[in-house]
Amino acid sequence: MINIKTFDEILSKIIKSESGIKKVILVDRTGLTIAHVSKFSYYPVDIDGIGAIASAVFSASEEQGKNLEIGDLDLLSSEFTDGKIFAASCGKGVLSVITDKDVNIGMVRLLIKKTSEQLKEVLDEFLAEKPASKISADKKEPTEEDLKAALGELEKS
Repeated sequence: MINIKTFDEILSKIIKSESGIKKVILVDRTGLTIAHVSKFSYYPVDIDGIGAIASAVFSASEEQGKNLEIGDLDLLSSEFTDGKIFAASCGKGVLSVITDKDVNIGMVRLLIKKTSEQLKEVLDEFLAEKPASKISADKKEPTEEDLKAALGELEKS
């Protein structure tokens, strides 16, 4: 069974791999945050907002590439005065990496490429899991006797 701790472990490996990486966020394609890790920062950041925007920008760029028939989007990079944001597809999710301005871009690209495949597998498995329920779809339908017995139990209470 996959849990959020698994995602945190994978994202932590990314953030520890390069000193210039500040935040790593994993969101689904709707922009909902699945997991995130951050290095210490002096200012509060709306992680959910950043993740949602990263997903929207990535999806829009991906659609643009499809409309132009130039292939699949591998990596989206935004460069700002004081930092960079990278985003990549990982199956049903988007991996976003926020860095400082002097980060080793080649290292970040390599980390994202390597990790996005791993995250794709874990995320696909995580999203494919069915919630636990008392009545499984794999079990046979309840018989009339089962229903009468259950009704009898209800009447007792």
